[in-house]
Amino acid sequence: MKKFLIVGLGNIGEKYANTRHNIGFKVLDNFAKTEALTFETQKLGDIATYKLKGRTFILLKPNTYMNLSGKAILYWLTKEKIPLENLLVITDDLNLPFGSIRIKTKGSDGGHNGLKDTQDKLNTTKYNRFRFGISDAFTKGRQVDYVLGEWTNEENSKLDERLEKGIEIIKSFGLAGISNTMNGFNGK
Repeated sequence: MKKFLIVGLGNIGEKYANTRHNIGFKVLDNFAKTEALTFETQKLGDIATYKLKGRTFILLKPNTYMNLSGKAILYWLTKEKIPLENLLVITDDLNLPFGSIRIKTKGSDGGHNGLKDTQDKLNTTKYNRFRFGISDAFTKGRQVDYVLGEWTNEENSKLDERLEKGIEIIKSFGLAGISNTMNGFNGK
């Protein structure tokens, strides 16, 4: 049975729950709700397992806080003996318009501390990522307040549809592969 590690990046705690920076957690929470899965707190994160057509998807929400996400990712890849090409990291991206989706097989951390730590711990920039656009609608010097800020009413009204797309992306990644997933969802 093929295994996949799907990691949603975010920060633990109620004060971060509805922030833009926690879109990775939000995508996985929506997946779990839709598929009636329950997260259990285990070493370095909350884990839920989903099986589909001979594939096992291990959903991970690291509890290491954003800046140390790589530690949890490396631990679960190693523990579950999952090859790096079967890793998908879901993260927010300031460089994309709100709700835009970009799936990539490699790239820089783009100034994102969660990706930076992941890159450091995995010792590579070549891992799959699902970048969710949160836009850059903040004034100079207000980036931290913006990413740690809560969604606006307008963003919230459009979020459910984008979260549904996230479920499709995760399933496509495991069933159709990264190339087909990029072709099917990038720019949509």
